[in-house]
Amino acid sequence: MGMARDHFRNRRGKPFPRRGRGFDCGFGGCHSNGNRLYWGTRRTGREQPGLDEKHAGRRRRAVNRRAQQLRAFTLIEVLVSLAIFAILAALAYGALGQTLDAAELLNSRMDRLQAIQRTMRLLSEDLLQLSPRPIRNELGEGYGPALDTGFQSGFALELTHGGWSNPIVLPRGTLQRSAYRIEDDELIRYHWMVLDRTLANVPLSVVLLDGVESILFRFLQANGEWTEQWPPGNRPGVLGARQRPRAAEIILTLTGEGQIRRLLEIAP
Repeated sequence: MGMARDHFRNRRGKPFPRRGRGFDCGFGGCHSNGNRLYWGTRRTGREQPGLDEKHAGRRRRAVNRRAQQLRAFTLIEVLVSLAIFAILAALAYGALGQTLDAAELLNSRMDRLQAIQRTMRLLSEDLLQLSPRPIRNELGEGYGPALDTGFQSGFALELTHGGWSNPIVLPRGTLQRSAYRIEDDELIRYHWMVLDRTLANVPLSVVLLDGVESILFRFLQANGEWTEQWPPGNRPGVLGARQRPRAAEIILTLTGEGQIRRLLEIAP
C-alpha cells in the first residue's frame, strides 16, 4: 500500500512527495510547510505576498500620478489665468494713470488758484494802505500824485502805500512806491527802494500772474461818481496829488477764468 502510494500522481501529473520532515500531506496533496501559504493562496484565489507588494506599489504610483494630475494646471487653465491677470493689470494701470493725471491737474489748478489769490491780496493790501504822499519825479522838476492811473508813466497803476515791513531794521521808512502793468500776458509788480527816485534808481520786478488779458481800476469820488482816471481832472495841483478815493474796484480779466472783481473801501 505504501509502495503503491508512491506511484500516485497529483493533478499536474507529478508524484506525491514522500512523507517526512518538512512535508504535510492532506487534502489536495502533500506540500512543504514553507509552501503552505502558496498553496493556501492558490486555493483562496489570492496571489503570493511578493506579487501583492508589487501590485500595491503599482497602485500607489497610479494613485500618486492621478493626484499629481489633479493638483497641476492644464495649459488652458494657465492661459486663462494669464489672460485674466493681463486684463486686471491693464485695468489697474489705466486707473493709476487716471489718478496721476487727476492729481497733476489738481496740483496745477491749486497753483493757479494760489497765484490768483496772492495777486488779489497784494493789490488789495496796497490800495487799502494807500498813503497821501506824492513823490518827486526823476528830474526833480515836479511831483507825481500819490495814486496815479495815467498812461504817461506806462503803468496801469502806480501808488504810494504803507506796510513795507523792515525786519532787519534798515535805514529806510515803511512807505513804498509800487506799480503794476501787463507785459506779454503777465501781470508784473514793480517797486522802488526809495520814494523820490532818480533815473539811477531801477525798480525791482516780480511776475505775479500769467494768462492775464487786462486789468482795470475804478475809483469812487467824493461826489459818488465812479471814474477810471485818478487823480480826477477837476482837482489839479497839490490837493489833487494828495487826494484819495473813497473806494476802489479791481477788475482782473484772466484767460479761461473770466473776470475777477474786488471792491475795497479806502479810509479817508
